[in-house]
Amino acid sequence: QVQLVESGGGLVQPGGSLRLSCAASGMIFSRYDMGWYHQAPGKQRELVARITRGGSPNYGDSVKGRFTISRDNAKNMVYLQMNSLKPDDAAVYYCNAHGPDLTVPINIRDYWGQGTQVTISS
Repeated sequence: QVQLVESGGGLVQPGGSLRLSCAASGMIFSRYDMGWYHQAPGKQRELVARITRGGSPNYGDSVKGRFTISRDNAKNMVYLQMNSLKPDDAAVYYCNAHGPDLTVPINIRDYWGQGTQVTISS
């Protein structure tokens, strides 16, 4: 079964940096678009950044120029480098895999990790 395990969250001051990591298993990693989403209390989960199977990234408007997503297909890892963090970036960050359903491969589905908390506070 697909497992996505996030790490790297924590407490950081405004203006600081964090690097999130997501370890994927149980899947052919290179067949999936990978992404990071975040969800703050009382708000909907929203896209932070996505990287396609081919390595093309795209970003939510609020993080452009500050965050960088990358992937390592040899290690089945996806990363999110977050710089110049702001209080509004505080949320639970979720790793996402978008691609073939393991049970019915002709179908496309999303897989999610359990999330890692990012707290911004001085």
